[in-house]
Amino acid sequence: MQDQSTRMLRVKAVAERLDVSVNTIYRAIESGELRALKIGTGKGTLRIPESALAAYEDACQQAAHEAYVNGDASPVEDDALGEVA
Repeated sequence: MQDQSTRMLRVKAVAERLDVSVNTIYRAIESGELRALKIGTGKGTLRIPESALAAYEDACQQAAHEAYVNGDASPVEDDALGEVA
């Protein structure tokens, strides 16, 4: 059994866990906000370490808190549905 700190997650599993689209996770990886590992050659496959997901969740929570404290909190469109969340 894998230790939580070394467990690797698929992009789809991370998207489902956070209730966002897969594209949102790919954008977070491309921007450097979410650390991922590319496994294999060519196109390969991406895996997100559980510890990287925890750090990303903490950063998102902190950003949401700061936006609320600063009065910047406003409805955000869900990128998958184009609806206000």
